[in-house]
Amino acid sequence: MARSSTRPTSRDVASAAGVSQAAVSLVLGDKWRGRVSETTAQRVRQAATDLGYRPNLAARNLRLGHTRTVLLVVPALTTEFFAGVYTGAARVAAQHGFGVVLYPSPEGVGPARDPFASAQAALDGVIASSMAADALTAISGDQLPLVMLDSDPAGSLGAATVNLDITDGVRQVVDHLLELGHRHLLHLAADVPSWTFRIRARALADRLATTPGTRLGTAHAPITIDAARAAAEAALTAPGPRPTAIVCDDDKLAAGAYKAVRRLGLRIPDDISVTGLDDLALATALDPELTTVRLDAELFGERGMQALLAVLDGREPEHGDIPVHLVPRASTAPPRPS
Repeated sequence: MARSSTRPTSRDVASAAGVSQAAVSLVLGDKWRGRVSETTAQRVRQAATDLGYRPNLAARNLRLGHTRTVLLVVPALTTEFFAGVYTGAARVAAQHGFGVVLYPSPEGVGPARDPFASAQAALDGVIASSMAADALTAISGDQLPLVMLDSDPAGSLGAATVNLDITDGVRQVVDHLLELGHRHLLHLAADVPSWTFRIRARALADRLATTPGTRLGTAHAPITIDAARAAAEAALTAPGPRPTAIVCDDDKLAAGAYKAVRRLGLRIPDDISVTGLDDLALATALDPELTTVRLDAELFGERGMQALLAVLDGREPEHGDIPVHLVPRASTAPPRPS
């Protein structure tokens, strides 16, 4: 049978099988038992095969009020961490017949253009990082089933919140530095108004407050290497004793700190130790390799998607923060005796 250049429809299948379109819908939707005969069902399936007919699932889902599409709202596509979050979320989504659309909110630029004429009509749910929460308003994303990542559970917009155990990660960094003998730390803090970075600052201050004789300075910088270099250089050349270790909110800030230390003629870790947080590929590209906290971005994305699927199914999402762990490398060592 010669096939038409146009896509065959259910009407074509019905005509070829000599049945109604309703019968075609029942058979291809596997709801025919007790409603049409086995012979008729076989005839419909054969006609569909001969014609190369494939149901229009998108149209069917829209009629049912579902598109099986989830929006993942992230700060920027240029960040390796969020690429991992997407990979994990998309993997779980695919296992359940869902697709994931990315909505980037570029750093310093504001939300991207709305990818849908009406987000609520085109989406089943949203997963959003707290770093890109402002973008939710632009697409009415906070009016859809929503899971927040890296967000304050007490004040979350979402039906569920999934977090990494950032507080414990910072504690691990500080404990490592204290065990090495460091007592004067500089916090190179991300200049981003986000819960996750407020938590890092609080955890650092709280941990040091329990150890007598410690000092903590803070320098803020946008998450770029150049901005981090400038902020670290200014802090290290300020009047008074120089800190013996720099605790950075992420690995990119740590790379900026490396540049500042070297511009001042100092060596890592001989003169000053540096730590990061993320364990991006950058961490092992730096020389010496960076002591940092490994965050499992893909598991983060998987858990976010699993939580959203639970919300959509009316189930209780899994509770508990995702564990993180310190990866000690060559950027940290005991401080020089004063």
